[in-house]
Amino acid sequence: MIDIIAGARPNFMKIAPLIKEIRKRKKFKYRLIHTGQHFDSNMSKVFFDDLKLPKPDIHFKITGKTHSEQTGQIMNAYEKVLKKNSPLLVVVVGDVNSTLAASIVAKKMQVKVAHVEAGLRSKDFTMPEEINRILTDSISDFFFTTTKLASENLINSGFKKKNIFHVGNLMIDSLKQSIKNFENPKLLKKYNLEEKDFLILTIHRPNNVDNKKNFNNLLHKISKAAKGKKIIFPIHPRSKKNLSNPQVFSKNLKILNPLPYNEFIFLLSKSKGVLTDSGGITEESSYLNIPCITLRDNTERPETEALGTNFLIGSNPSQKNLKNSLDLMFSGNWKSKNKIPKWDGQTAERICNILDKLVL
Repeated sequence: MIDIIAGARPNFMKIAPLIKEIRKRKKFKYRLIHTGQHFDSNMSKVFFDDLKLPKPDIHFKITGKTHSEQTGQIMNAYEKVLKKNSPLLVVVVGDVNSTLAASIVAKKMQVKVAHVEAGLRSKDFTMPEEINRILTDSISDFFFTTTKLASENLINSGFKKKNIFHVGNLMIDSLKQSIKNFENPKLLKKYNLEEKDFLILTIHRPNNVDNKKNFNNLLHKISKAAKGKKIIFPIHPRSKKNLSNPQVFSKNLKILNPLPYNEFIFLLSKSKGVLTDSGGITEESSYLNIPCITLRDNTERPETEALGTNFLIGSNPSQKNLKNSLDLMFSGNWKSKNKIPKWDGQTAERICNILDKLVL
């Protein structure tokens, strides 16, 4: 038996194709453990519904607000589970607090850990995710990487090549399935949108939203640089609490609750472009060939810049930089994507081929 750990929105898109492939093969048992790190139904339950994920075998329903509270509560809860019934392998995905917490508990109880999306590095230690991913990698036994560069990062850090597997990107597996099965023109009518004539905006990282004044100034600059084009902004709970009067942005910025996965991907695919600070969305937009402006100073996914449609302009861009970037996007002269190796929708299959050998 293996445990699959998930707790936050980015995890769900990664585990969905993996669990689907495991269930199809029926070679070994698995146990899905939801830590509850994202407890808001718009950030959790709706993704289980959209992605057709099975009901978790165990749900911790963690309520901790700070990073330390979340990590500690998850560790306590998972330790109790392992004392009763310990798996052969724990599979963790991504770089959230749930990932690190489960890895620490598993290793201390002599259970091997496989890290999916291992080896990513931004070299920015102001990001909690960078700390989580480095610490998780440091104690993992097996590494599944999205790119060759991620594999090289691990090899250069001294990890054994035989335990590193370049398998591709599970996010693309979910994306391909969603695009294939979800087409809903009514969504455009619902928000009064014209195809390729609106923008998507997502902002949630602490250095962009925790300072209320800077966050609202950034929204003003984006709204102005968009030249009246409608901007769909599904707002993260972290961002919402620091938002000033939404009416200030009512002319072209439409603020929504977090969208279901299928709806978001559909709107992204029909948009003119996206402004974001999310690493996952840089991957999704690159695959879809949608222009992407990233409001960050660095990225752990450099392939989205080198081969994809992503372009970094910083976490505090000037009005001029925003205007120039959006003008280029509106002109239709944005760079096009190139093929990123193994981002082909077959990553879950490759991972399961390896898991079959590791577990059996």
